[in-house]
Amino acid sequence: MTAQIPFATDLSLAPEVTAFFDAPTNTISYVVKDPHSAACAVIDSVMDIDYAAGRITYEGADRIIAFIAENRLNLDWLIETHVHADHLSAAPYIQSKLGGKLGIGENITLVQETFGKIFNEGTEFQRDGSQFDRLFKDGDTYRIGTMEAHVLHTPGHTPACMTHVIGNAAFVGDTLFMPDGGSARADFPGGDARTLYRSIQRVLALPREMRLFMCHDYGPNGRDIQWETSVGDEIDHNIHVGHGTSEDDFVRMREARDATLPMPRLIIPSLQVNMRAGKLPPKDESGKTFLKVPVNGL
Repeated sequence: MTAQIPFATDLSLAPEVTAFFDAPTNTISYVVKDPHSAACAVIDSVMDIDYAAGRITYEGADRIIAFIAENRLNLDWLIETHVHADHLSAAPYIQSKLGGKLGIGENITLVQETFGKIFNEGTEFQRDGSQFDRLFKDGDTYRIGTMEAHVLHTPGHTPACMTHVIGNAAFVGDTLFMPDGGSARADFPGGDARTLYRSIQRVLALPREMRLFMCHDYGPNGRDIQWETSVGDEIDHNIHVGHGTSEDDFVRMREARDATLPMPRLIIPSLQVNMRAGKLPPKDESGKTFLKVPVNGL
């Protein structure tokens, strides 16, 4: 079955992409600028946390804010490709400084329902996605200045994963890694290896020349960190799905591999914060903020 793309692509449009690498979490955030205006978007920002000390800081986000200010850009959107389990989002912090709308996939509600229970959040925690300004559906569009951006639902790593296609650039979140990195795990609650394979096929159905931007890179075999590849390179060289790997072979590989992986170091704080659109849990009666640790809950 051929994967379907619910929109036409425009390879003549080349957004200006600036990457910001966060070494502690191996995350790449992006500022995506309209070449025909001062408008931009921020994709997958990072808030710094010293987990052992319980200390939140914003050095990485401040670099992005400084870049936008120095280049006199206007921030239209803050995009989360999914609810990250390995870093905390800085989207509301950046939004408080620069404005812009915050968007994520509509299945954030499934993630909120699942982890709202795991973290025993109670009825005061809204599970309707209302913490975000927009919940994207498959095939939705939005604008960054003169650019039209398209949204492709690519679940499997999480139910809410979305790939954002902007001209000749696609931002894939954790759906794919660089060709020598393969693919992301699919064993978190709500994840599914077979669904992930089918989502990857949707990405690989984009034109071969489409630039692909990763959310993470870990420098396999000691190589330098990289974050940009292409659909063609993934089809030809990806170690998990390249060379026409079958769905059943991928599922067997992915499930066996996932069974050996430890939980991400920051999964507990990340999920509690990111399902709230990057906001910390509400303060208690004493005015202090706490994160919960569900014992044997994940």
